[in-house]
Amino acid sequence: MTLIRPPSEMTDAGGRRRRPGTGRAVAVLVLALLALAIPLFGPSAALHGTGEAAAPGAGGVALLRAVLFAALCVPLGELFVGRLARSVPGAPLDDLAVPRSWAPYATAAGFVAALGLASVVATGNLVPHSLSGIDVGGLYASRDGQVALLEVNAFLVAALCARSGRPALQVWPLSAVVAAEALRAHPAAEHSALVGSGLTVVHLTCAALWVGGLLHVLRTLRRWGPAEPGAALLGLYARVAAVLLAAVSATGVWSSLRRMPPDTILEQLTDTAYGRTLLAKVLLVAVVAALALWARTRLRRAPDPLTACAPARVEVVALGLVVVVSGLLTALPLPIRW
Repeated sequence: MTLIRPPSEMTDAGGRRRRPGTGRAVAVLVLALLALAIPLFGPSAALHGTGEAAAPGAGGVALLRAVLFAALCVPLGELFVGRLARSVPGAPLDDLAVPRSWAPYATAAGFVAALGLASVVATGNLVPHSLSGIDVGGLYASRDGQVALLEVNAFLVAALCARSGRPALQVWPLSAVVAAEALRAHPAAEHSALVGSGLTVVHLTCAALWVGGLLHVLRTLRRWGPAEPGAALLGLYARVAAVLLAAVSATGVWSSLRRMPPDTILEQLTDTAYGRTLLAKVLLVAVVAALALWARTRLRRAPDPLTACAPARVEVVALGLVVVVSGLLTALPLPIRW
């Protein structure tokens, strides 16, 4: 009689025991280390040879902003995909078929990141070395401080909503975070700051729905299994994602041209830290677009539409790197308008 080994006793080619999830755990660890290394070591690499000076603690600020952006993507993506799933005929929407929400953890992480960024603003954009050096009352006296406090309070309210019986209410405090980020990125003294803030609102909202939406779609399909509603949900998301990609690209290009005029953009893409990081982000988005096209082709032409999940998983990893690079981009000195 042939005995079937349990998964925990599977062996590799050398006869050594291995666990089925080891490869995935190693991959997650490598990606986590990469996501940590980009904001921490990215500023010095991007600034090398440019003659520009980074703000104190640029690496830590980049890491906090990356966490804040990720914390925005997860709950917005869950709300977005939850709405899409309810429009899919025959979709299983019981508690066992819906993946456990990550919004409470994401919004709590966003609150901690926003608190850290507020402490930097409270010390005059310096790294605080002690609690006594943080002027909390001074936050109310400046525009940057008020924006930082708005983000802290908005994430706190979103975390409470995520744990309440009406998690859909998160959309309001999360919208406040988007508005606060738009105001922070475009000070009142900036030329046509209102236009810049509007572009950032659209860019950040569409990006959050795209990244967080794809993550939650993949988590949902793991619960639904190879059923027809899964393919329908993935197809519905793909159609909306195409519009989101177009909006992200258009607003990103417009925002870049506002900060780097067309006659200097090629030079600044290679000679400034902001331009180099922006170029890296553009290349990553191009990779993401290619993966999205591959997944859409499989979804439409493959005998099993759910084979599109394979490139979609790689796409969500690449999108995670885009979020991290975006955090780095906000911590670097802005390009010079020549």
